[in-house]
Amino acid sequence: MTNDISNYPEFLVETKWLEQHLDDSNLRIFECTVNNKMNPDPESNKTKPFIFENDRANYNNKHIPGAGYIDILSDLSDMSSDLPMMRPSEQQFADAMGKYGVSNDNLIVLYSTPGQWSSRVWWMLRSFGFDNAVILNGGLPKWVAEGRAVSHQPCIYSPGTFTVTSRDEAFVDKDAVLAAIEDEGAVLINALPAMMHTGEGGGVFGRKGHIPGSMNVPFGMLHDPDTDAYHPIDKLKEIFDGVGADIADRFVLYCGAGIGSTNAAFALSMLGYENVTVYDASLSEWGNDDSLPMSVG
Repeated sequence: MTNDISNYPEFLVETKWLEQHLDDSNLRIFECTVNNKMNPDPESNKTKPFIFENDRANYNNKHIPGAGYIDILSDLSDMSSDLPMMRPSEQQFADAMGKYGVSNDNLIVLYSTPGQWSSRVWWMLRSFGFDNAVILNGGLPKWVAEGRAVSHQPCIYSPGTFTVTSRDEAFVDKDAVLAAIEDEGAVLINALPAMMHTGEGGGVFGRKGHIPGSMNVPFGMLHDPDTDAYHPIDKLKEIFDGVGADIADRFVLYCGAGIGSTNAAFALSMLGYENVTVYDASLSEWGNDDSLPMSVG
């Protein structure tokens, strides 16, 4: 495996490349960041322990020139669900993409701080049949650290026409997870921090611990802590081989609310794995359902 992550342009683009292509008429750039804080009264809704807010104020203050803002909370989430940020309907997603100025022939560049919000949008795009989206490696922090220009001007993309071709296998439900527990060829990966996986910390999403048999790859482990860029490909491969990816038939990924797990899904896709799925409801559902098995340690 090479150390040059830029050899994977179908997944990632570098800041230098983006700066050189800001004026491309077919390009659509989007900030995707969501802010979250602990719910001061988590007992009021155990499936929603966090309060999520869009990051439009920070976007308005400083963003990459020409970039728009994708509001995951209001536009790309199923607002009828009791669970946070569940995948929206085909129609809702298509309408949102069109509103944002996206058509099926555009190239989309996504970024967020931290990176799991852009991977969430990337994975949803993929689940709706769109493969022409990439993530900006290192996002806005790396862009700013390198002294590249920022803007506070609003996005001016004209409305687009977005057609969905749904890949329902990109997301799975709890029944698929139960089946995966008994499947020797499946690798279950928990993308939450290690303390939450073992049960030493957490309990944020209902019961402490992890789904039985799952391995832990914290979503933050996939990034260089100094630049927020993804680790080189050989380092990513080493991380996932350490939990059996090299001998797996398929992957089921989860976290707290289906966000951090998409970061792992993105990295596995970049490594060439195809049979990758995300448990969208994750521990927001599983951790609060006493009929489902849970492990600690």
